[in-house]
Amino acid sequence: MKSAFKKLPANKHSLDLGLLFAVTLCAFLGTLLIYSITSSEVSLDEGIGSSYWKTQLISMILGLTASIIVSHIDYRKLVKLWFIFVPITLMIVALTFTSLGYQRDGADDRGWIMIFGVSLQPSEVMKIAFILSFSLHLSKVEENMNKPLHMLLLLLHGGIPIGIVVLQGDYGTAIVFAAIFGFMMISANISWKYLVAAPFVLAAGIAVMWFNFLSSFHKERILILFNPGTDPENIEYQQDLGIYALQSGGVFGKGLFAGKNEYIYVPELHNDFIFAHAGQVFGFVGCIGIIIVLAYICLKVFADSRITRDRLGRFICMGAFGLFFTHCLMNIGMVLKVAPVIGVPLPFISGGGTAMVSMYVIIGLVLSTYAHRAVNYNVFYDEDED
Repeated sequence: MKSAFKKLPANKHSLDLGLLFAVTLCAFLGTLLIYSITSSEVSLDEGIGSSYWKTQLISMILGLTASIIVSHIDYRKLVKLWFIFVPITLMIVALTFTSLGYQRDGADDRGWIMIFGVSLQPSEVMKIAFILSFSLHLSKVEENMNKPLHMLLLLLHGGIPIGIVVLQGDYGTAIVFAAIFGFMMISANISWKYLVAAPFVLAAGIAVMWFNFLSSFHKERILILFNPGTDPENIEYQQDLGIYALQSGGVFGKGLFAGKNEYIYVPELHNDFIFAHAGQVFGFVGCIGIIIVLAYICLKVFADSRITRDRLGRFICMGAFGLFFTHCLMNIGMVLKVAPVIGVPLPFISGGGTAMVSMYVIIGLVLSTYAHRAVNYNVFYDEDED
């Protein structure tokens, strides 16, 4: 066998149906879970109306449509419009620091704006703009990225969105941006010297955050993970309720319509702690199933990064991989009480229209790299057979 791969003619505009199906399955399950919360009236404890699941369903439809449309646009043409979408995104994000910005109930950050009666979270849109613009930046300077000036500019590019969301008080999203930046940098030709230095820089950054930005409340959320049950202010009650709810479903769960008296109320059950409700509804088996589907999404995005036609496409896919992987890890870790509560939703499952649509758009970008790849590969091809 001379080669493990066979090059075949490109199938232009072909969709990665496996990835799209997995994402839509998660979005549908998330909508069902939110419907279960609202219909059982558990949501009345935190003011979530019965129309919330309809908003989630509409967001899923809009996101799916946007994803398919984006997949038919060549990603190489999209990134060239950075001078349009980057300034617009920054202007929208800047509105959170004006009178239009507000802090949503149950959140720690002032990261939302209200426009014409519609609530938006601009940092979700900024994730799209960052992945596109930083992918373009990396593809332009990759050969010289290890030179001090280029590295400084790359660090500045990555530091801008992180600094903005820190100023908003959204430390969870800051970690997500840092993870996206890190995965994209590692996928480029970065020197091992920078990789060796990275842990020390990261430690210094954490120290700066700890002593200058984090409030005592945020510090307690982290420290309590190392000393559970020693919290005099009961900061860990949300995670304790989340674990209790997760375990209450047993092996196969209570079902979607068990009723308010059967479900355990957890603050932000429809959003950050929806995985706990999945435990109540679908049980251990259902939760494992959700984890398998989410793992498939992450691994499929990573796999698609290996067959893109150029480095630009690979960087886009790796940025998307960093986003989804970090969201999944932090959200499920939050519910299992091995990570602090920092407001990171579970991709496509947690409630939130802006997050749903923006993540679908990012999937659309991955689908675009797949559809416009130069070749297909057949791993079972044997050249000796020709």
